[in-house]
Amino acid sequence: MKMIFNFISECFMSKKVVSILLTLIIAVGMFQLVSCSEAETRHNGGLDIVTTVFPPYDFARAVAGEDADIHMLLSPGAESHTYEPTPKDIIKIQNCDLFICIGGIGESWVDNIISSLGGDINVLYLMDTVDTVEEVIAEGMEDDEHVEEDAGGEIEYDEHIWTSPKNAAVMVSAIADRLCELAPADAQLFRSNADAYIADIGSVDADLAAFFENSDCSTIVFGDRFPFRYFADEFGLKYYAAFPGCSEETEPSAATIAFLIDKVKSEHIKTVFYLEFSSHAVADTVASAAGAQTAMLHSCHNVSRAELEAGVTYVSLMRQNLAALEEYFG
Repeated sequence: MKMIFNFISECFMSKKVVSILLTLIIAVGMFQLVSCSEAETRHNGGLDIVTTVFPPYDFARAVAGEDADIHMLLSPGAESHTYEPTPKDIIKIQNCDLFICIGGIGESWVDNIISSLGGDINVLYLMDTVDTVEEVIAEGMEDDEHVEEDAGGEIEYDEHIWTSPKNAAVMVSAIADRLCELAPADAQLFRSNADAYIADIGSVDADLAAFFENSDCSTIVFGDRFPFRYFADEFGLKYYAAFPGCSEETEPSAATIAFLIDKVKSEHIKTVFYLEFSSHAVADTVASAAGAQTAMLHSCHNVSRAELEAGVTYVSLMRQNLAALEEYFG
């Protein structure tokens, strides 16, 4: 009970005070009942792992195998940038063997929860495992004022680190390292699973590199947010987009739309991309005015319920992206 009230007091400096406060008031009433039942069902012979979003969920699933109990906090099909932890989510974090998150401004709530739970949670911040780059407002992008406000004057780093397959391979290895520490008896299995998945990632990475080397696709345009900064950096691509990767905006200005239309026309871009779960209205507008077509590239940030039940993986989604690129730029 005490940790809940400590967390409430810390949240008074955040922008989401009211919603978090209400959430945690509910948590006070249900905490004892739910935490006891959760604890009784844990440790069915494997590790209990909690992740925030799909990439670490998929990586942990590949490394740990079927014996682990793995939970993704973000509901399938949900918008990641507006996620707030529920009381049940907080209890899952408290009771797990390993909590894997991305880190950064978009998951700033993590530090508050970990601190309020006494700091005893085993946390893996994946942004600590790879080199990160600053979030930038590229040429023509709608300037998202909330980014600077949320960052409190601090440097904001782009959180979409997994969009580079090379980064994804590093994160899989980091997860394997942590699982080996938690369950040394299963270390050989974890290493074998990690090596196999890293090989799969390496295969799609090599195929993507070959595509970009042999095609005329050197610039990509998004009539949407742009979470593909690490992807673009790895493969040497220029990019234009309506918004930066973590933007909460959905309506670009006329100037931004005009800029994108001009770039599509002047650089003879064949396709304007949009993201999964997007209405793709902006992409449609730009493409229609510029005489181009539209297509979806999957950022892998989250998946739909149907995709999750079908067993999609990071690798299968990246191969889906490669197929789209080959179709529209091949």
